Amino acid sequence: MAEMDVDALHQHFRSILQSVPDAMVVINDAGIITAFSKAAETLFGYEADQLLGRNVSILMSPSERPHHDGYITRYLRTGERRIIGIGRTVTARRSDGSLFPIDLKIGEAKIGEHFLFTAFMRDLTEQRRNETRMKALQAELVHFSRLSSVGTMASALAHELNQPLTVVTNYLEAARDLLDAPDEETMKMVQEALNEAAKQSVRAGQIVRKLRDYVSRGEVEKRATDLVPLLGDAVALIQTEMDNAKGAITVSVAEDTPHAMIDPIQIQQVVINIVRNAFEAVANEAEPRIDIRASMTDNGMVLVTIEDNGPGIDREVSEQLFRPLASSKATGMGLGLSICRTIIEAHGGTIEAMPAGETGTRFAFTLECVETDT
Repeated sequence: MAEMDVDALHQHFRSILQSVPDAMVVINDAGIITAFSKAAETLFGYEADQLLGRNVSILMSPSERPHHDGYITRYLRTGERRIIGIGRTVTARRSDGSLFPIDLKIGEAKIGEHFLFTAFMRDLTEQRRNETRMKALQAELVHFSRLSSVGTMASALAHELNQPLTVVTNYLEAARDLLDAPDEETMKMVQEALNEAAKQSVRAGQIVRKLRDYVSRGEVEKRATDLVPLLGDAVALIQTEMDNAKGAITVSVAEDTPHAMIDPIQIQQVVINIVRNAFEAVANEAEPRIDIRASMTDNGMVLVTIEDNGPGIDREVSEQLFRPLASSKATGMGLGLSICRTIIEAHGGTIEAMPAGETGTRFAFTLECVETDT
């Protein structure tokens, strides 16, 4: 009778693995996969037989993979819950190497002296894609709102701008007339007129500059941010956006890298912009590769580098890339990298592009880190 009950339980469990709607993976306390559901096969692109008996870290992003077994060991030793019973959004890895965001929930069961952990995972790719589109629309609405405000200001500014330009015109016309009969006294008056015209032209430039700054300026709301999930999420977002993008992409954050004091949305947009360009650069490479690294510099800043093995760029071209309307692409408008520079400089950092060896391009930017008491 007991054997029949065990057989019935096994059949019931196999039925669950075939029918549970979310991806389901069961591992033991050594991190070894003991069960892999049908939905998990569809989600990750593996057959269950390919993964049974292997470490679950194969399903994780490169940045999280080395730490997983340590998470289990720490939990078994301390009982500290970081994901178990809580849930978390993490970056997962498919069989083809592509990364994507998932909602991860983990339950546990103790059987004798050992634990089993059951993970339920739901693909957040479409949700993140919609969130990205929503953020883009919100950014456009903010920009249009700012432009609308500029339009309201235009009539008042026109009067303010017209005044110095009118003065410039009057002084120049007076100087022109005085030159009809030049003498020592007249030339002094001409010089005074030109000096006054120059002052008024500077004033007009200041008015235009203030308007331009108002249109382009964005608020920076900095907070302490861990770069590991930020970079992982950025990679996942760009891969969901560029469905056909191919190539190995790695994310590596040095262990001693502190949290950065940044606006995470803006810095993530910088990373997405540069990685998108990198994907386009390596599109024709036989073995495309993009490496993202973050580390601490000697001067107390966080350094982020994004390097590809594409055709590369000349040093002369790299110096022009961050100027508005400068682009190395035939169809590019040259605004993306200019915006990236504006964001990085607003964060107190610098950004540059350079050749990476014989081939490839490296983008590097610095960020302020969270101050720590010493």
